[in-house]
Amino acid sequence: MSGRSDSTRQDWLIFAGSAMVTVFLLWKYPAWFWVPLPFVLTYLTKALKALN
Repeated sequence: MSGRSDSTRQDWLIFAGSAMVTVFLLWKYPAWFWVPLPFVLTYLTKALKALN
């Protein structure tokens, strides 16, 4: 596997994990859901290769 495909897989995993944390915080502690949003948005754009 090339280095970029491993990185893309990692980007998708980090995006999915941070999205789950965001949903959990939105459900349990709505005032704090914005804390993981930078990770969600950054890794989504990296996984979609929009930052290249």
